[in-house]
Amino acid sequence: MTGANSWTEAAELARLLEDAGFGGMLFTETSQVPWMQIAAAAMAAPSLDFSTGIAVAFPRSPMVSAAVGYELAENTGGRFRLGLGSQVRAHVERRYSSEFSSPAARLEDYVRAVRACWRAFNGEEPLHYEGEFYQLTLLPRDWAPRRHSEPLKVDISAVGPLMAKVAGRVADGVHVHPLHSMHYLETRLLPSLQLGADQAGRSIDDIDLIVPVFICPGDSPEEREPMVAHARQQIAFYGSTPNYAFQFDDLGFEGTTGKIRALMKQGAFDRLGELISDEMLEHFAVVADWDDIADRLLERYRGTAARVVSYMGERAIRTDLHQRGKWSEVARAVAEEGH
Repeated sequence: MTGANSWTEAAELARLLEDAGFGGMLFTETSQVPWMQIAAAAMAAPSLDFSTGIAVAFPRSPMVSAAVGYELAENTGGRFRLGLGSQVRAHVERRYSSEFSSPAARLEDYVRAVRACWRAFNGEEPLHYEGEFYQLTLLPRDWAPRRHSEPLKVDISAVGPLMAKVAGRVADGVHVHPLHSMHYLETRLLPSLQLGADQAGRSIDDIDLIVPVFICPGDSPEEREPMVAHARQQIAFYGSTPNYAFQFDDLGFEGTTGKIRALMKQGAFDRLGELISDEMLEHFAVVADWDDIADRLLERYRGTAARVVSYMGERAIRTDLHQRGKWSEVARAVAEEGH
């Protein structure tokens, strides 16, 4: 997982990851759009897979997302997946000045509109999409992209049951939230995904789970501590969202979100991680010696995840030759055993 980089930095990281045996790169969209970074990375490391995880959907027309996804799929030889998400109301309305109502229904309509654009780009049918939120009915041939036959995939982020059902009905994959436990995957996400798939007459086996993980490797507590501290802080940060309180409550850690929010109101942001106990960490992160970390990842996610994504490894891979070699061993072991 990576975020805001210059094009040169994105290309350099891609080469490092390709050499290290990683399968691909997942680009977030926060302070920078992902498209140009992906183009630079793909040209530098043509064997990697690429995904947006996620690109913010609603501020962009489905035509814009479909067009950039179509172009990236062609130029990566089908190694690009378009990952879309709703973001939250404040960002969509106040940062992007866009509509946010009915996010689950809107995102389902958005994905269907993107697919309609792709069919039109490929010459399968004229563009005539009339949905609840999006209407796309004009595509003169001179304005259509150059046709290609590379695979086209669209994934969405999903946390709650409504969005998971949407994913089951229309998406090729689900971007799982980094704040997750296996209990959440097994008792909340997958059953809702199954319901959506059943509604659409699809097989859940055709829907990939792309799972960012707080991976904390190291051969001693001291070596693991920086990653562990980062993981605790991120778990607390994400867990401060009231809609995610159930992640703690389901595991018997009731009231954790309230405690986190109370510290935030005091401005004690540097103390948030103190509220994430070792027992909580065991559910939300994978902590192990270097020699064991690949096995732990495989034990937890084999049969569930199509992709496991390292949430926190980028800095070490860029700057620490020793850790880069260790991460390479982990990546190659997971890739070999995962297939």
